[in-house]
Amino acid sequence: MTVERGVRLMAGVIVLLSLALAHFFSHYWLWLTVFVGLNLLQSAFTNWCPAMNILRAMGLKDANCSLTK
Repeated sequence: MTVERGVRLMAGVIVLLSLALAHFFSHYWLWLTVFVGLNLLQSAFTNWCPAMNILRAMGLKDANCSLTK
């Protein structure tokens, strides 16, 4: 798995989790979905996301690195 795929996976899991939490507990959990959406939006322009640093520290490689091997 690459960093880029990991970011999409993490974002999808957090969005679904926050929707479930909003449904069962409090609608304030939707702010977590807003945060993830805004973070994905800014990462589309800057190509940087805090989750990318975490995933790289866990040993995932960037997509362009895995294509050259």
